[in-house]
Amino acid sequence: MTTQSLRRTQLTDEVATVLRNRIMTGDLRPGDFVRLDETASALGCSVTPVREALVTLRGEGLVRSSPHRGFIVEPLDRGDIVDIFWMQAELSARLATNAVSNPDLPAHLATLTGLVDEFDDAVAAGDQRRVLLTEFAFHREINLAGDSKKLAWFVHAASKYNPHELYTRDPQWRRQAAASHRRLVGHLRRRDTEAIRTEIHQGFADARDRLIDQLESIGFFDEQSRTEAAPA
Repeated sequence: MTTQSLRRTQLTDEVATVLRNRIMTGDLRPGDFVRLDETASALGCSVTPVREALVTLRGEGLVRSSPHRGFIVEPLDRGDIVDIFWMQAELSARLATNAVSNPDLPAHLATLTGLVDEFDDAVAAGDQRRVLLTEFAFHREINLAGDSKKLAWFVHAASKYNPHELYTRDPQWRRQAAASHRRLVGHLRRRDTEAIRTEIHQGFADARDRLIDQLESIGFFDEQSRTEAAPA
């Protein structure tokens, strides 16, 4: 792959992330048209990575293509969100519990402890970007400790549906996440697999409920029901 091709692939992934987040948070709603030119202009890129990103999202079932009309956002209901977060919780819990058998776990725990301290500092400072970066680093370290490249790949793929900034800009979520991270490190240190699973499932259940509450607050599901009931 050439350097130019690599950059375009990275840009396509970035555009897909932006559009995926807009769909998951209700900024783009079912039935909305995603205009190539408008989106490219808003994101400051050419039409090509936007088109390629939308093809990716079509493969994920988030949009559909319509001849001569471009791409249209597909329906997203509560059941979809429940399923997405259940899958993430199951995969993440399996990977984290694998970590208790890793002979290098003490080294990972030292790194995780430092990341928890850094996360606490970012929360105290109200630094949303630092919270986001440290959150990624914390979960990446747990995934590394799980020592399963295949499972980690599935976790990464599933996590793309998390609208991370929805959470990191919420002071209540930040405080709650800081406490959860510290408890999770303790569970890992004690190699308590049941507590690890419970902590992770509770975290994803909270994230699921916060997203559903956000969508309900903007009338997302009511509007979708009207759209689906409308005659073709």
